[in-house]
Amino acid sequence: MKKIGDKENYTNSIFENTKNIDEYGNEYWYARELQKVLEYKDWRNFQKVIDKAVISAKNSVSDKEDWVVEVNKPIKTGKGKEEFIKDYKLSRYICYLIVQNADPSKEVVALGQTYFAIQTRKQEITEQEYDSLSDDEKRFYQRKLTKQGNYTLQKVASSAGVKNMAEFHNAGYKGLYNGETADDIFKRKKLRYREDILDNMNEDELVANLFRINQTKQRLIKDNVQGEKEAKDVHYEVGKKVRKAIADIGGTMPEDMPTPKKSLKELEREKKQLENKDQKKLVGTKNN
Repeated sequence: MKKIGDKENYTNSIFENTKNIDEYGNEYWYARELQKVLEYKDWRNFQKVIDKAVISAKNSVSDKEDWVVEVNKPIKTGKGKEEFIKDYKLSRYICYLIVQNADPSKEVVALGQTYFAIQTRKQEITEQEYDSLSDDEKRFYQRKLTKQGNYTLQKVASSAGVKNMAEFHNAGYKGLYNGETADDIFKRKKLRYREDILDNMNEDELVANLFRINQTKQRLIKDNVQGEKEAKDVHYEVGKKVRKAIADIGGTMPEDMPTPKKSLKELEREKKQLENKDQKKLVGTKNN
């Protein structure tokens, strides 16, 4: 493995370059790639490390999550034939536990422990830290939570027998927004083609939707709901109860909350443009 003198750069590059992001914004690493990074030649030995990490996760976290998702990956054999080998998608948390259980004599393992400890800490945020964020930063934070929440909710709903996810999500919106569907919300906010309604919500509206999402997930699991209609009914009912809770405390209804002037996608583009501009200035300064 290529050694890099600066340990910080080595850590960031070696683990960042193997990181993947799914459609819901969740980070994951492939086990086979992490095996190579951590210098394990034998898959069976690395499988033992993964198993230890899963046991550690089960002992330390009460709510089971998708720490390890088994996948089959195609490979070319020496004879040119295609075969499938077992691999795993690993969450950041399980990667953190894997490097904690890996061979400590390997330098790269020590670097991995530092990397994943820092990355895990970055995902945590205290109340004081949250209060210090700007309005847009709070939106980004709540939007990420809703993405993760929707991802988990969809998996639970799918297990309950839901096939039409659009109708399932609309059931929740109808309950929370007094009959409005996602398309109705889109039109009311006067969004452009293919804009995401969640990217155009303020902090409070995102929080209301996150509460709806999490409570629906818990109801589906707790009541062992089965059947598409039953799951949609639960989502609608939960959305309606969240709406009633907002009304009972005298809060602003979600449809009455102001739409931010800029979507989160737009803010992301502006941020990247600014970063690119600063980078060019820095390169220009160095060249001079």
